[in-house]
Amino acid sequence: MKTKQHAAIAALGVMVVTAVAQVAPDAPLCLWYRQPATKWEEALPVGNGHIGAMIYGGVLVEHIQFNEHTIWTGQPHSYAHKGAVKALPEMRRLLFEGRALELQGQIKAARAKQKESEDLAMRGFMSEPLRQKAYQPCGDLWIEFDGHDKATDYRRWLDLDQALAVTEYKCGDVTFRRVVFASYPDRALCVGLEASKPGKLNCVVRLNSPHNNAKVSADGQTLVLRGQVDLDGVRFESRAVLSADDGKIAAEQDAVRVTGASALIIRLVAATNFKSYRDLTADPTARCAALLRKSANKSWEQLLPAHTADHKALFGRVSLDLGRTPSAKNPTDQRIREFAAGNDPELAALAFQYGRYMLIGSSRAGGQPANLQGIWNDKLRPPWDSKYTCNINTEMNYWPAEVGALGECHEPLFAALADLAETGRVVAKEHYGASGWVVHHNFDLWRGAAPINAANHGIWVTGSGWMALHLWEHFLFTQDRQFLKKTAFPLMRGAAQFYTDYLVEDPQTKWLVSGPSNSPEQGGLVMGPTMDHQIIRSLFGACIEAAKVLGTDEEFAAKLAELRPRIAPNQVGQHRQLQEWLEDKDDPKNTHRHVSHLWGVYPGDDITWQDKRFFDAARQSLIYRGDAATGWSMGWKVNLWARFLDGDHALLILRNLLQPIGTVKGQGGMYPNLFDSHPPFQIDGNFGASAGIAEMLLQSHIRNPDGTFLIHLLPALPKAWPSGNVKGLRVRGGFEVDIAWKDSKLAAATIRSTNGTACKTRYGEKVVDLSLRPGQSRQLDASLQ
Repeated sequence: MKTKQHAAIAALGVMVVTAVAQVAPDAPLCLWYRQPATKWEEALPVGNGHIGAMIYGGVLVEHIQFNEHTIWTGQPHSYAHKGAVKALPEMRRLLFEGRALELQGQIKAARAKQKESEDLAMRGFMSEPLRQKAYQPCGDLWIEFDGHDKATDYRRWLDLDQALAVTEYKCGDVTFRRVVFASYPDRALCVGLEASKPGKLNCVVRLNSPHNNAKVSADGQTLVLRGQVDLDGVRFESRAVLSADDGKIAAEQDAVRVTGASALIIRLVAATNFKSYRDLTADPTARCAALLRKSANKSWEQLLPAHTADHKALFGRVSLDLGRTPSAKNPTDQRIREFAAGNDPELAALAFQYGRYMLIGSSRAGGQPANLQGIWNDKLRPPWDSKYTCNINTEMNYWPAEVGALGECHEPLFAALADLAETGRVVAKEHYGASGWVVHHNFDLWRGAAPINAANHGIWVTGSGWMALHLWEHFLFTQDRQFLKKTAFPLMRGAAQFYTDYLVEDPQTKWLVSGPSNSPEQGGLVMGPTMDHQIIRSLFGACIEAAKVLGTDEEFAAKLAELRPRIAPNQVGQHRQLQEWLEDKDDPKNTHRHVSHLWGVYPGDDITWQDKRFFDAARQSLIYRGDAATGWSMGWKVNLWARFLDGDHALLILRNLLQPIGTVKGQGGMYPNLFDSHPPFQIDGNFGASAGIAEMLLQSHIRNPDGTFLIHLLPALPKAWPSGNVKGLRVRGGFEVDIAWKDSKLAAATIRSTNGTACKTRYGEKVVDLSLRPGQSRQLDASLQ
């Protein structure tokens, strides 16, 4: 476990830096600072989808807190409750009769009495157990230095382009430099330390963990950390191996001492006994040994290029230039403080790329999906368990994936959906008597799909429908028919199949409605929330089209085509707003962070500028909700205002988001390391901001009458970004787009086909038809000629 000694030493380590005005590093895309981190939200993240680490950049002591993606509380188990479906008819009856409060009373009574029969069914249906399991930290790597008590010329930075965290300072006439990266090819956290003069590197390296039962041992040049989270739960191991060309390395009790070295390499790996959500029979020791063998004979000169090449192959696909002012030379924490009132468009470009950087770091093939904190967490009891909240947050994590040319980073989510289709099939049967599969508003490592938390927001059945649409979006962007056939459509079909059984006819309107459900996270069980209907309608439409593309499932597609127009439509209410519920009961003074009924504007395409009545009503709803919000909510609103073609308002929201947390009471913002704050830290706001910036510059959600997509250039360009360019963004239909603009007008654009054939391209009121073969490109001028 962590000791008070380590905390004290770490705090001391930041007090010895002599204040010298260091200049920005020679790295165009970087976060940088003139002082070490004093707390976790100031540390800098690296990750490879399997290991995540936070680097503090201390002087006397370097602290690197790290995670392994499968270390969670709990163990394999089912969340479904057999027989819960018995309560469903009574719940619906009470809700249709407007007796929601009476239903809530029955729920509380059933829980309190712990009765059998119908009360047990009601209690089982209503969100038992109340909690799912939590993502956990793994350990901490400490490097304690001798004689670094008078440091000067300090700076640290995170190079996004190369995915390197660097710390640099002087002690006397010796420059010390540390470089940290998380290698995906070698599945290792690599730490390189060097001194500018031979033999000047002296340090003690330790491992520990916040888990009380964790044990550490040292043998020669290797540190071993072993622990277990819960009884019969996840067992984990981490190993750190040290190597140097000179000096001496020797074990010293539970640490390793390095004496007289010029350079040092630490390779850290971590693994668990997790094989799948049903199986904890892997051997973490054998896994660690295998991981270390991957890099055993590799020098730093081999490890580093392999890492940077892998990272750049993804990250380097997209570039963004929004203009650069003198503010761009300032440290990142200063830039965040000054952004709202200043002129620093390059910070917005940095935030865009930071989101892409963190998606690469937290979601790679073979790993778990990016959770509420990506892959980074230092707490045993993290906020909201640092799991997967899929009534907005999990999906928001992946909003920049396709448009940001990181479609491969979607793979962990798709793998999780395959698991959830299995657990969700049991929940669909036991809770609703339905076929197909369903996920509610959260899941965890054990793929819990049943309702959790209080019933008034835990019973929400469209988590599965929303996430299944990510499969469809991946196809739309890539046009990969094999993916559609083998992966996407089977999962989409199962999700849609559930809703064909779940939808029920409203006795008054005769529309098909979803329920019992709620409008996240307003609270209160209802029949027919608008968000549900938008998601289900979109999923049905996607399945109909997918079946046509694949030439399969005609009967099922016909069934969806018959049901789809019967789903309750969007409605405009008494305040000129888009109704959030079946009933016209919206409160124009409600400024809740969730704008669930605007799902159809973004990320959906149920409402577009082509339908003025509903477009204006949705915009009015967003105006009522206001501009101030939590971090992730502002990330959503940037996208919404972009879809409303109002770039200045989108930038206003972005300015609110890119300011220090605590600037406005009750509003989100950014920590010094540019982590989004709800508060506290939630990574979805970072991803929402990235997607929103892309949406301001390029949109492709609207279909043309012939079924092709409309590529809309600069649909929401703010006045504050008069000149710039973006290269490599992806659009639906299978195209890649470059755009340049000057004096707030289009200068040039290039449309490249990655796998697409035909599209229309729009700028202002001008529209042109393009027909391209895969690999072909077309350059357009300001007149789209």
